Amino acid sequence: MKLIDTISDYEKIKLLADKNRKKIVQLLMEEPSTLTMIGEKMDRSPAWVRHHIKRLEDAGLVVLHETVIKHNVIEKFYKTTSPVIQMRSMVLPESSKPIILLSGSHDKALEVLRNQLSQHFNILVDTVGSLNGLINLRQGLCQISGTHLMDENGDFNVSYIKHIFPDKPVKLLTLVSRTQGLILQPGNPKSIHGFEDLQREDVRFLNRNPGSGTRIWVDNSLKEKGIDVSVIQGYQRSVKTHDEAAEAVKNNVADMALGIQCVADAQGLSFIPLFEERFDLVCYDDQIEKIYPLVDHINTLTFRGVINGMSGYSTQKSGETVHY
Repeated sequence: MKLIDTISDYEKIKLLADKNRKKIVQLLMEEPSTLTMIGEKMDRSPAWVRHHIKRLEDAGLVVLHETVIKHNVIEKFYKTTSPVIQMRSMVLPESSKPIILLSGSHDKALEVLRNQLSQHFNILVDTVGSLNGLINLRQGLCQISGTHLMDENGDFNVSYIKHIFPDKPVKLLTLVSRTQGLILQPGNPKSIHGFEDLQREDVRFLNRNPGSGTRIWVDNSLKEKGIDVSVIQGYQRSVKTHDEAAEAVKNNVADMALGIQCVADAQGLSFIPLFEERFDLVCYDDQIEKIYPLVDHINTLTFRGVINGMSGYSTQKSGETVHY
């Protein structure tokens, strides 16, 4: 028997944030009750209780337990769908603008998108890595996930989407294409040319956070090349963003990191391109209408003009829906 129901859906959490609905749920956890019984305990009318019960029913938090006929009067008893509810949520800022929660990988194009839409939306970005971003979307902790996960066939994101969302329809929309590669100190003084050089004692590496698309690509590449991570200096050290990786190399904290070209160029660092990847935005089918202004903006010259001026970026496929 499932005793605790952990909810992370934003709309359900918002419903229970209301103290009256929370009280109703608590009373129904104690015992199945009618509208009249709840109204008496809360000093409210049955009609008032019915309004809130309907909202809780629609959200799947309350169900009809049984119907009893006494003296030709129909009495409906309600109960909660779980004896205990645990809420997993974020504390959001007060905002006069619609809030969009985006969880996933770090990307400079997302920063451009957020800045250009700042007058219309409050876009909050949770940089947790591609894989964790998809998990957050699955758990209802965000509305959009940003991801760039390469599978064993060289394709991006689709196989991971099928695995994480086998029963839930989602949309994949390409934000940008971008170039990833080796970020090195100016002039590449240690003559680093590839991952094989990570086995050298004089080469210090800076990794990316577990669950990020970049980290997964690094680990797969090291495995393919038969490189033992225990011999790599700095393998266990990690940062969350491309900016942090570039700054560490610039400040001589590391000799090499993996990241996108534009941050290396912005810091005046050397860069060896390795591959081009597709960075997609993922959201549930039934949420797409809520973020249409964001989707539409991806296709504007305002957005594309800035992105195409950033080294290693392309908007050739931006705005396209990925089919799978």
